[in-house]
Amino acid sequence: MSLTKDSIPQVMDFCRIERVRFLIARCSTQDLPAAQAMESLGFSLMDTLVYYRRDIQGQPLPERGKVPTRHVVPDDVENVRQIVREAFRGYNSHYHADPRLDRAACDDVYVDWAVRSCSQKDLADEVLIAEAGEESQGFLTLKILDTNDGDGRLFAVAPRAQGRGIGQALLVDGLYWCLEHGMRGMVISTQITNLVSQASWVRVGFTPYQSFYTFHKWFEEG
Repeated sequence: MSLTKDSIPQVMDFCRIERVRFLIARCSTQDLPAAQAMESLGFSLMDTLVYYRRDIQGQPLPERGKVPTRHVVPDDVENVRQIVREAFRGYNSHYHADPRLDRAACDDVYVDWAVRSCSQKDLADEVLIAEAGEESQGFLTLKILDTNDGDGRLFAVAPRAQGRGIGQALLVDGLYWCLEHGMRGMVISTQITNLVSQASWVRVGFTPYQSFYTFHKWFEEG
């Protein structure tokens, strides 16, 4: 949920009543009054998240890549765990930007998310695995949104396999998966500093369409 200036007091009251110690909150980058209100209350800016979208009904899709992808199976889970552990170690996320959070625990957030996405439909409707050689080298999780778009929620390529077209193959096959499931488009997001990923998305027709600030708020006891 994106906060607005008017909704912040209600959220603060909830945190006080429930004795919340740590809050992660987002607001649209177009809503400067909300961002300024959070700053005045001691919220700290941790990152800027940018969303890209590609229409898949009104324009032809790119040709599929040479790297094959397939649906995840239980035997893939340990490979997924290893890929995300390597790819997201020290990642420039809002978790890692907060000096009060443990570095290893910040890495583990993405590991846990990826592993649970392989089996829990509330997190992902599909997990695509990219194979290069005899083992999986990357993955993409997809979730169907209420807006009738597919969301590429978590995306990683093993560092040893980067530069081989694996990420591009996953992205394009994600577009085809969305088309096959009747979606209007596909969205994907990352930190504004992740310029390499954004450049690759633009090459296959994605364009930026919204962005959010991520804030952290720590509530001291008493």
